[in-house]
Amino acid sequence: MGTFSIWHWLIVLVVVLVLFGGRGKIPSLMGDVAKGIKSFKSNMKDENAASSEKVEEAETITATKREDETAKS
Repeated sequence: MGTFSIWHWLIVLVVVLVLFGGRGKIPSLMGDVAKGIKSFKSNMKDENAASSEKVEEAETITATKREDETAKS
């Protein structure tokens, strides 16, 4: 049978079927990875926006307290 035995060819066939058989497993896996990356990026943007809003609120509250303290003095 040439340089490879039947077992070598069966293993190669199984690997090819796993990679390229079925409903396109590699494209679906890559699509899932892309969705995960997009979700991660959008969540990071949301988190950064929320944290910057909290910082602005804290600065506003601090400024208001300082104004109140200055007015009382």
